[in-house]
Amino acid sequence: MKLVTSQMMDELITKAGESQRLRTNYNIHESLSDPVQRLFIAAGISSYFRPHRHPGKSEFAIVIRGLFDVILFDDEGIVTKRVSIGHYTGILGLEIPADQCHTWIPMAEQSVFFEVKQGPYVPSSSLVFAPWSPEEGSAQVKAFQQKLLAAREGDRIT
Repeated sequence: MKLVTSQMMDELITKAGESQRLRTNYNIHESLSDPVQRLFIAAGISSYFRPHRHPGKSEFAIVIRGLFDVILFDDEGIVTKRVSIGHYTGILGLEIPADQCHTWIPMAEQSVFFEVKQGPYVPSSSLVFAPWSPEEGSAQVKAFQQKLLAAREGDRIT
């Protein structure tokens, strides 16, 4: 039996804050080849989730702590939906359809979500980054994050 505890969440948040990416995950599944991938993802407020999609696979998530904005995009980088998810919004979770380009924006420190998606996880093919988004770690990320923070439905991010 695997127990999910408040202490585990605290430790995950601390670990995220100490990482260069300001993000870390804790896998519940045993291996990348498992048919169902289940993980907790903790992120600091400046963590960058590069816009991406999961070919042929949907993604279900529940926010455990904090607050996230999730943005959905069309193929051209136009925002099709933006939603805030967290305890105080009245929205606690969502399912992102297969092949839907999206990003997560941590809007509060110490934010954590639980994600479930179909496996196996193959790093080279399980997600496809939006070609109009900067690579993680590049000099363009900070300016791009500012665009994401200000983005509303109908805006082009590219």
